[in-house]
Amino acid sequence: MIINQHLKLKNQPWKNIGDQKTLNNPLVLAFGNRFLLESPTIFEEVQSMYPDAHIVLGSTSGDIMDDNVNDESISITAIEFEKSRFSIKTANVLNEQKDSFKTGKHLIEQFDAKDLKHVFIISEGSFINGTQLTLGMNSVHGDDLLITGGLCADDARFEKTICGYNCNPKSGEIVAIGFYGESFEATFSIHGGWIPFGPERIVTKSKGNILYELDDMPALDLYKKYLGEKSKELPGAALLYPLNVKIENQNQSIVRSILNIEEDDNAMVLAGDIPENSKVQLMMTNVDQIANAAERAARQADDVRENTSQLALLVSCIGRKLVLDQRVEEEIEEVRNVLGQDVVISGFYSYGEIAPFHEEMKCQLHNQTMTITLLSE
Repeated sequence: MIINQHLKLKNQPWKNIGDQKTLNNPLVLAFGNRFLLESPTIFEEVQSMYPDAHIVLGSTSGDIMDDNVNDESISITAIEFEKSRFSIKTANVLNEQKDSFKTGKHLIEQFDAKDLKHVFIISEGSFINGTQLTLGMNSVHGDDLLITGGLCADDARFEKTICGYNCNPKSGEIVAIGFYGESFEATFSIHGGWIPFGPERIVTKSKGNILYELDDMPALDLYKKYLGEKSKELPGAALLYPLNVKIENQNQSIVRSILNIEEDDNAMVLAGDIPENSKVQLMMTNVDQIANAAERAARQADDVRENTSQLALLVSCIGRKLVLDQRVEEEIEEVRNVLGQDVVISGFYSYGEIAPFHEEMKCQLHNQTMTITLLSE
């Protein structure tokens, strides 16, 4: 695996990070600010750097490179695989009548299943229902395929997310990168660091990812009551107080971010489904808990490996970034301290993270986690 990295800050030229090598048929990951990615020349600029590349672009709430988190920037990680191969497939949820399950199923079905080791997902984050996307992807191979990745983002604006493969990025697009090879190894882990507090409430009315009632009371009114003065800062303040969701007949609870509010219906729009009869609690955290969770995720992903990792793909949640604020790089530094200086780090801040729970294989949509995928060949 041979890797180059480049960084473009707003109104500045491209900057090479470290020594640059000639790459053959590389996979190029370009994560960055939505407005910069919407520039009509950006794809051409990346293509001019790597004419024979497979270029994947996705908007973020901050891009991760090495030990740094950058805003109003684009980070490029270009990878030549020497012993393994990759294949890229796309689907667009807008072309599937916004049917996220069908989109996810169609996406994975396009891959040749023979020797497929891992799929990394970079999905648009505006129209997709992440819960249904993961269910659709899981329906193809079940427990036989590791799928990780995340949803693109748009800082804290929640206006528009874009993604693309070998073209200018666009709305609704989902890109899946499949990896093949006998020596290819992918391991993962997720950790959050958020703690539930307050009473448990029962979801008494919901539809998909929209929460209407808790304990037969309007969900938004109840949420505002708990937030107090902070309720004036909704929907942004909701990223600091997600929900811990315990779904019937599931062993592990899931964290769900609140992405928007619907005042007319007294409802809240979540990042993933919230079935009726689920139990929910508010959650909170602090900087130290988030940094410690990132360290645990890195250690867990590294401990189960047979070979030394070469590339770490980090997907962390925008809610964590808002809590960390000026100390945002601390969680990346914790990962670096575990993995060492030889592992190349790339990634982004997202509207949702995709990975199985620890020691499981079926992927899930998560919020407020640090999700780490370690690759080697």
